[in-house]
Amino acid sequence: MKLKFTKMHGAGNDFVVIDAISQSIQLSADQCRLIGDRRFGIGADQILVVEASSTPDVDFRYRIFNADGGEVEQCGNGSRAFVRFVTDKKLTDKSSIRVETMSGVIEPRLEADGSITVDMGAPVLEPARVPADVNGLVATPQADDQLWPLQISGKTTLFSLVSMGNPHAVQVVDDVDSAPVNQDGPLIENHERFPKRINAGFMQIMNRHHIRLRVFERGAGETLACGTGACAAVVAGIRRGLLDSPVRVSARGGELSIAWAGHEQPVMLSGPAVTVFEGEINL
Repeated sequence: MKLKFTKMHGAGNDFVVIDAISQSIQLSADQCRLIGDRRFGIGADQILVVEASSTPDVDFRYRIFNADGGEVEQCGNGSRAFVRFVTDKKLTDKSSIRVETMSGVIEPRLEADGSITVDMGAPVLEPARVPADVNGLVATPQADDQLWPLQISGKTTLFSLVSMGNPHAVQVVDDVDSAPVNQDGPLIENHERFPKRINAGFMQIMNRHHIRLRVFERGAGETLACGTGACAAVVAGIRRGLLDSPVRVSARGGELSIAWAGHEQPVMLSGPAVTVFEGEINL
């Protein structure tokens, strides 16, 4: 099968985007792994598949596959790449687009300055719905948050648990550069307390409107940026009483902006989306 694709990134979080409207495709997990492989394939953190919607008031459906071949619920940076893709390909002339994902409908918006803002919906904060098993654990309250203790690398680490359509465990670190992201990240991701695995966020507070962040993503490893991870970290920081909205999030691949009014309000994610190149691959 010869497959046309577009390579894109959002703050360094990179994607292979595939138009499944004008070409008929059905990707297997093995094919997704090959596409995501940086030596034998194209190379990407996630593969995004753009499909037609079967729902009258929804414009598109898009599916998200991690580099390990697993399909996941949500991807904040990917949703911005999605908007840039369908706009540049003239699949829509709308500036606000309703998109169906595995975790529900989102409505990203193309701004006049070329940036893209995504309404990521309200965060889910109940551990059972993240999902996380906290039975037998004693939480430490901090402002409006509950910090949950886990044994990682022989020490107790306190986490905020947040779902942004996909699960996140966020910890605060003194220095994100020296944080043991690649050592502890896999241990957190695969911890027995997380039945669907989890994304591990390492957040350094710079001031009340600025954080630095690294995320070890479920099924992808550390990425240069993670949109849902940025949302989860800011929600955790605001709930802990450490941050005020809006918050600038500095990832290794670029900058994102997150706004959240608290309580059951939606989280707004803004940032760039860039097309790198287009091509074809034989699968």
